[in-house]
Amino acid sequence: QVQLVVSGGGSAQAGGSLKLSCVVSGRTIESVAMAWFRRAPGNPQEFIAGIPWTGQPTWYKETVKGRFIISRDNAKNAVYLEMNNLKPEDTAVYYCNADLRYGALLGDWGQGTQVIVSS
Repeated sequence: QVQLVVSGGGSAQAGGSLKLSCVVSGRTIESVAMAWFRRAPGNPQEFIAGIPWTGQPTWYKETVKGRFIISRDNAKNAVYLEMNNLKPEDTAVYYCNADLRYGALLGDWGQGTQVIVSS
């Protein structure tokens, strides 16, 4: 069965940085466009970054563009999200999965990883 293990969340100060990792097991993602999603308190889940299997071109939601960087390492079956210049509004639970513009959900959403940004 496919599983996506997300790690790297935690607490950070505004202006700080965190790097999230997503390691997929149960299937290869070498031909799968991948993405990061987040759900802030009281809000629906939003798609914030996408990356095709080739690695380019990437896509970012306007609110994170210029601050977040999505990357992948197909040899490690992994996807990463580098988050810089964090803001309190980045506080959310972050999830990794397929880019649903191009493919089907892999496994389940899971529990994600919590990111809390304080002023």
